[in-house]
Amino acid sequence: MADKRDDTDRDGTYRDDTDRDGIDRDGTDAEGQRTDSVPHGAFDLAEPSGDRLAGELPHSLTIAIDLPAPVHEAPDDEAALAIPEVAVDPGRVESASPSTRSVEIVPPRADDHARRDRLRGDAPGAPESAAMLTADRLLDDRKSGRNVPEGRWPRLVYGATLHRVNIGDSAKVRARKALDARIDKAFEGGARFVPILTRKGGVGKTTITTLLGMALADVREDRIVAIDANPDRGTLSERVPKQTRATVRDVVTRAPSIQGFTDFSSLVSRDDTRLDILASDTDPMLSEAFDENDYNVVADLCARYYSIVLTDCGTGIVHSVMRATLQRADSVVIVSGGSVDEARLASETLTWLEANGYGELVRNAIVALNTATQGTQLVKLDEIEAHFRSRVREIVRIPYDPQLAAGSVVKYKELKPFTRDAARELAALVVDGLPTRRSS
Repeated sequence: MADKRDDTDRDGTYRDDTDRDGIDRDGTDAEGQRTDSVPHGAFDLAEPSGDRLAGELPHSLTIAIDLPAPVHEAPDDEAALAIPEVAVDPGRVESASPSTRSVEIVPPRADDHARRDRLRGDAPGAPESAAMLTADRLLDDRKSGRNVPEGRWPRLVYGATLHRVNIGDSAKVRARKALDARIDKAFEGGARFVPILTRKGGVGKTTITTLLGMALADVREDRIVAIDANPDRGTLSERVPKQTRATVRDVVTRAPSIQGFTDFSSLVSRDDTRLDILASDTDPMLSEAFDENDYNVVADLCARYYSIVLTDCGTGIVHSVMRATLQRADSVVIVSGGSVDEARLASETLTWLEANGYGELVRNAIVALNTATQGTQLVKLDEIEAHFRSRVREIVRIPYDPQLAAGSVVKYKELKPFTRDAARELAALVVDGLPTRRSS
C-alpha cells in the first residue's frame, strides 16, 4: 500500500492528497499506476477548497450550447396581408378570359364645386345663378342680430344673462317659422297653376283667392299673381287698391308688345304683400269674349314672370275658360260654404272633375270651408269635413272676419290673427301639393 503523504497547511491543518476513491490527486492510484479515469491535464473540480481552486482553473473556459433555430412568427396584421407562397408551373397556367365591369361615375354638382372654391378662397369655375344669393349665405349673424331668440321668455333670459344664454325661440315662434318654410318651398322649371273653383256662387271663392294669394306673397320672395277669369264680371280686383284700369282684355291685346316684366306690371294692381291682381273685363258686352284662347295668352305671359299663378274661376265649371284652366292646373282649391246645399255642390264639383278625367287633381285637392256663410251655425261642420276628407287631401276652415265680410279692400296685416293663421295654413297645404321639379 502506498504511503500517505501528510501535508500540513501553514495554519497547521492536516491535508490528505488522496481522494476517497484511492486515487491520488496527481493521477496515480495507491500502487503508483496511472489511472485512465482522469485524463492528463484534466481537473477534478469536485470539492475544491481555498486558494487551490483558483490555481487549478484554466485561464479561459469555452462552453458551447446548441440552441434551436429561431422561428419568425408574423403578427396578426401582417399575416392577414400575407400572400401564400404557392408554386406555379408556368406551363400549366390557364389564361383567363378578359372581362369588363361597368362603373357609374357621378359627376359632382356645380354648386358643390362653387362651395368648395369659396371655402378655399378660389374664384368659382362656373357662374352662379341668382338663386344662390340667399339671405342665409349673405347676412352676417353677428351684425344682423339674427341670433337673438324670439319670444317673451327667451328674450328675457337672453337679456338678463348679457347675451350669454340663448335658449332658442319659443314653441310658437318655431311653429311659425316651420310654416313659413313650407310656404317658401322653392320650385324649378316654370310656373305652378292653382285654380280656385266651385259650382255655386256666393260661397267666398274670390275671398279665398285673395287670402291665399296674400298669404303666399307675404312669405315668398318670388312673384305671385291672381287672375280673375270670371267671364261674368268678377270682383277680384276690388279686394286690393286699384292701381290700373287694365284688364285681361288689355293683356290679350298688348301681348305682342310685352317684352318684359316692366311692361306686364303696368297692367296689374299690387297690394302691400306684393300680390299682383289681373282684373277681369268690366264691360258686360265683352265679358263673354274672354274664352279659352284668350286665357292661354294671358297664362303664357304670366308663366314668364311669376312662380305661382292663381286663377279665380267664374261661377260654374262648364264655361269656356274652365278647360284651359284645368289643363294647366297643378293643384286645385275647392271652396265650400257651411250650409247643406253649399257642401253638396262642392262635393258634386269633385264628382264632375273625376268624371272628366281629373281624378288626380281631386285626390290632391284642398277644400276651403268658408264658415262665414249663412247657416253655418246650424250645420255639423265636423261631418262636412269628414265627408271631404274621404275624397281630397286636406280641409281648412276659414273663420268669419269682419274685414272679409265687408266685401271691400282686404288689408292682410289688419286681419284677425286666426284668419291669417287659416290663410297661412291653406297656403302651406297648397304648396305642399305642388311639384318641386318638372320640365318647363
